This record gives sequence, structure tokens and C-alpha cells, in this order.
Amino acid sequence: MAGDGTALGQAVTALAHAARATDAAKVEREFFQLFIGVGRGELLPYASFYQTGFLNERPLAEVRGDLSRLGIARAEGRYEPEDHIALLFEVMGDLASGTLSAPDKAQSEFFGRHIEPWAAQFFDDLAIAPSASFYRAVAEVGRLLVDIEARAFSLAA
Repeated sequence: MAGDGTALGQAVTALAHAARATDAAKVEREFFQLFIGVGRGELLPYASFYQTGFLNERPLAEVRGDLSRLGIARAEGRYEPEDHIALLFEVMGDLASGTLSAPDKAQSEFFGRHIEPWAAQFFDDLAIAPSASFYRAVAEVGRLLVDIEARAFSLAA
């Protein structure tokens, strides 16, 4: 897979190269070291941690409230806090694709409240994490997506 000449296109190309250069077992080990670890991973990919320095704080309560207003409930048997970067990006994808029925401003408001204040810093940290290899390429795509969305939503305002 090759992206175009834009920064995002180049980041997608780099991610494709990183994916070809690794295997599932290596990525699984890297994921464990980065996000789980023995005791704790290198990074905590949660809005609460990045915004307050602690887990399960006000940003988690706020995202839970907004998810409830969007009609999203925690899946049975899932225990990961809802302010996890992956879940927040999944909600953004569902808002963008129309999978979630929501008012026009829901996407920009969700992004502005739950992703924009901290996600760029998370992706910067992921890019320099000692155990990051494959996820370094993921970090660049994530950082660019946050930047693109922030600029797009500021133009729309």
C-alpha cells in the first residue's frame, strides 16, 4: 500500500512498510510492553491520565456522559475505561461515517472535548517510547489525524 505525497499519505506508506516488516507476535509483544507491561506499560492511553495525571478522573466521567447522550453503552464483559484513545477514535469514526445518528455538531464537539486536549501529546509520547517500533508509525498517523481534524473543525467554526 502506498499513500499519496501528502504528510498523511507518507505516514500511511510508512505504516504499511512497518506492517510488512513485522509479524503478529512482535506487535503483540510491543503492545504489551507499551500499554500493559508488568505492573504498568510505558504509556497510559487514557484522557484522564493525560489531562489530570490520574486514571478514572473527570475526563472519564465526561466521556461517559457524552457516550450516554449518543446512545452508546459499555459492551458486556468490557472493563477498559471509556477514555481510552482507541475507543475515542472508534466513536469519531462512527460519527464521521454516520453509523451513529447524532446532531451535526456532535463530531466536532466530541473531538474538542475528548480528543483534541490530549491526543497529540499521547501520539508524541508514543513516537518516542523506548519499546515502540511498529507503533512509532501508528503514532505518526495518529498525530496527523489529530492535527487535520483540529484544523478542519477550526475552519468550520
